[in-house]
Amino acid sequence: MRYIITLLLLVSSLFALNYELSSNEIKNANTAIIKFPQNINIVYENIEYLDKKYKIFDNYVLVPISYYQKPRVIELKVIYRDYGKRKSDIITIKVVDGGYKKETLKVQRSKVILSKKDKKRTAKEYKEAYDIYNTTTPENFVHKKYIFPLDTKITSLFGNARVYNGSLKGYHSGTDFRAKIGTPLKSANDGIVVLVQDRFYSGGSVIVDHGRGVYLCYYHMSRFDVKVGDKVKQGDILGLSGDTGRVTGPHLHFSARVGAIQVDPLQLITLLNKNIKEIN
Repeated sequence: MRYIITLLLLVSSLFALNYELSSNEIKNANTAIIKFPQNINIVYENIEYLDKKYKIFDNYVLVPISYYQKPRVIELKVIYRDYGKRKSDIITIKVVDGGYKKETLKVQRSKVILSKKDKKRTAKEYKEAYDIYNTTTPENFVHKKYIFPLDTKITSLFGNARVYNGSLKGYHSGTDFRAKIGTPLKSANDGIVVLVQDRFYSGGSVIVDHGRGVYLCYYHMSRFDVKVGDKVKQGDILGLSGDTGRVTGPHLHFSARVGAIQVDPLQLITLLNKNIKEIN
């Protein structure tokens, strides 16, 4: 009997590191999905990377890579319980350069060089947003593939370095869709509206929580048709596009967060749609 128990524990430990990684190489600002095999004796808990923890739900986890992560091999610490005993192992991913380009834009001077009042406002809005992003809703609201909020031309891709009025001010944190003022914007999937607000940089803004750390954002809107707390279904109209906030013209800025990390929304949607069975 002792021999059988020892053998079972040995077999369990051999399978502890079994996993499927969406890619062994990932660009900065992209998202990876790690899937673990079903095993009644092993309970996977979290992935730890830098100062962040990512909850493993139903034997899968989304791992966002920061835009500012330099190319190198990174180590993800997997925390799990094997026959009730807490253990950890390491998964490595090679981060490669995303090759993002540079854009030069001309906007109002007041949107680049901020007054004291505007600095105070943007700091408040930043905190409000991060209080949301740092909250992970355990429930998954998504049960079908994501759609895009608009079926129009993409005018600016995620990740391009942004030079406003001759001064480098970060990078483009989303994907821009062509949209004249007043174009209806569809929710990309089911979720709960967690922010509806006119903000300094993003103008009319709606953020939808899709559960398990996934947030999609709709910016520069001219009208809201939802309020905080509303449950929305895929295709529901969130409001109308506009030219509010820091813009050069009317459009929809569509962005995404996973575990509070800004990621490429189109790559995220492609990844989630490819793995829709696992995230259901």
